[in-house]
Amino acid sequence: MVRDHEAAGGVRPSTLAWVGRYLKAGERIVGTEALHGGITAEMRRLTVATADGGTRFLVLRTFVDPYFVDHAEDMLTREAGVLALLTGTAVPAPGPVAVDPTAAHCEYPSLLMTHLTGRTVLEDRGLEARVPLLARQLVAIHALRPAERPREYEAWTTADAVVPPDGADAAAWAAATDVIRRPPPPYEGRFLHRDFQPGNVLFDVAPPGGRAGLRITGVVDWVQTSWGPADLDVAHCSSNLAMLHGPAWGLRFLEAYEEAGGRPAGTASERLYWLLLDALGFAGQVRWVARPWQEAGRTELTTRAVEARLDAYVTALLDRLG
Repeated sequence: MVRDHEAAGGVRPSTLAWVGRYLKAGERIVGTEALHGGITAEMRRLTVATADGGTRFLVLRTFVDPYFVDHAEDMLTREAGVLALLTGTAVPAPGPVAVDPTAAHCEYPSLLMTHLTGRTVLEDRGLEARVPLLARQLVAIHALRPAERPREYEAWTTADAVVPPDGADAAAWAAATDVIRRPPPPYEGRFLHRDFQPGNVLFDVAPPGGRAGLRITGVVDWVQTSWGPADLDVAHCSSNLAMLHGPAWGLRFLEAYEEAGGRPAGTASERLYWLLLDALGFAGQVRWVARPWQEAGRTELTTRAVEARLDAYVTALLDRLG
């Protein structure tokens, strides 16, 4: 990533000037903090000194990787539109402040949005209390009926692209790959976050890691929002939970979603298709997924350890639903 001519803790000069256009009279940026956990973009919290002597915060998303810069116009325009749509709904999401999707004013394509309280929680402790909250939040997302539907979902892998991790159960992965070689099952479309997982959910936790006051304060990263089967969002959160905390937690989320009132596909074979379509999509991508978890303190989640959990999860899905 290019980091020359950085200012104000990593925010580049032209971007700082652009952000300044959207501050209120008498306000100024007095600090920045890198937010960890993202894979595709730089995320920074901006501390803004207000005219009355107080402070408030904004969040800046900046695409700097050449691959994502090339796709930034569609991605940032879409996310800004989704954030506007979510304003006033039962889904807590940032509000859009400004977007420069083509880097007409900033060094790189950027999105400026409001800041939400809370933090991501990735540790094992307290997971039994968080999983039902995640499930209920996802049901609320799927209940949204926007006046204009987002784009149709895109599958993130195909049967021909799947390469099992080293040491994986070859027979299980062959059987799983055969499942997703079938045509997609019929489905009733729903509003999808499409990257709903613990790294994109903020919790208000008091005391840290405890149960008291536990609630979700925000859902972030709406770049991939689309329209498709609710099972895809369920599958993505299940895959992430399985890799973060162990295969049993991926399976537990399937139950929690139904307990919260969610309506997944009607048959086991249909559910298995969507679950495996997501899980197999992580093959070859695990090191990128594990990196922000490691940066957040889960250093034991090496690429090999996460691959082993993914392998065990694929096998468990076939045993449960196959």
